[in-house]
Amino acid sequence: MNRERFESVTARYAGLSVAVVGDFCLDRYLEIDPARAEVSIETGLPVHNIVRVRAQPGGAGTILCNLAALGVRELWPVGFCGDDGEGYELRRALSALPGVHLDHFLQTPQRRTFTYCKPLVLAPGQSPQELNRLDSKNWTPTPADVETQIADALRGLATHVDALILLDQVDLPDTGVLTKGLVEVVRAIATAQPQLPILADSRQGLRGWPPVIFKMNAAELAQLAQTNVVAQPDEVRQTAAQFAQRNGRPVFVSLAERGIVGATPDGASAHVPAQTVRGEIDIVGAGDAVMANLACALASGAALHESLELANAAASIVIHQLGTTGTASIAQLRERLL
Repeated sequence: MNRERFESVTARYAGLSVAVVGDFCLDRYLEIDPARAEVSIETGLPVHNIVRVRAQPGGAGTILCNLAALGVRELWPVGFCGDDGEGYELRRALSALPGVHLDHFLQTPQRRTFTYCKPLVLAPGQSPQELNRLDSKNWTPTPADVETQIADALRGLATHVDALILLDQVDLPDTGVLTKGLVEVVRAIATAQPQLPILADSRQGLRGWPPVIFKMNAAELAQLAQTNVVAQPDEVRQTAAQFAQRNGRPVFVSLAERGIVGATPDGASAHVPAQTVRGEIDIVGAGDAVMANLACALASGAALHESLELANAAASIVIHQLGTTGTASIAQLRERLL
């Protein structure tokens, strides 16, 4: 991508309106000072003394943070949090992002806030060390009235936005935002608005999803293709192209240290190798950065290879941010690519 195309594509981001639908989490970081370690008098067990607590949006919220870092004009989170302290923290963190509208982000006592609690040991001169994570999730089906409110919000927003991003983060089906019922709402929107970029990523895999723009990793592609392995970039390109032609929508496959592959319905495909690693890395959030950058690039008229370059550069920037779920700005992308 040359400078002229980079500036032309990214200049359009400031005029975009994007909705992010899915499982918004709270990432709560507990920063531990090992110099203040104690032993509990009562139990004899080690005590980790927390000297700072950080809270930031996670899950679909990480995608939203990346969109905000790219300067997107309007951001519409569509999902829910609980009527609890974590929900308060999550809404506060979301509202602090520029361009965010919380009109369609539901707070309800029928759900608890999906929370990743991450204890981090921060020793001077050393990289952050994450201890065992403490997760809070919902283990019961999403109530029908919650699903209905989210479906109504999604239908209303679909004709207003320039791109729609879907993230299914839960492990147990139908306990999060993208229930089977909501996926059917997405199917209807995709049929009615075939030109709207709708990108989907699901921890459970995309089997049975409507023909939207699929984003996945190599293992998820192999599962979708019902094969043991899709390992080499050329194999990934071929398999991704088959799904792109079948769905009539692009397909993107992240390959970790081997880069990213994309394919379009017209038979075109491309592989962009990963950028050089420059020190320690933390891969958390890389896929979300890819998702945000693909959505913006596609909504701004970028070609396949250009979209892959932007997304790949964003992932490279994010993985070098330790002890946090990072983002990549246009300025950082410019520095990396040009």
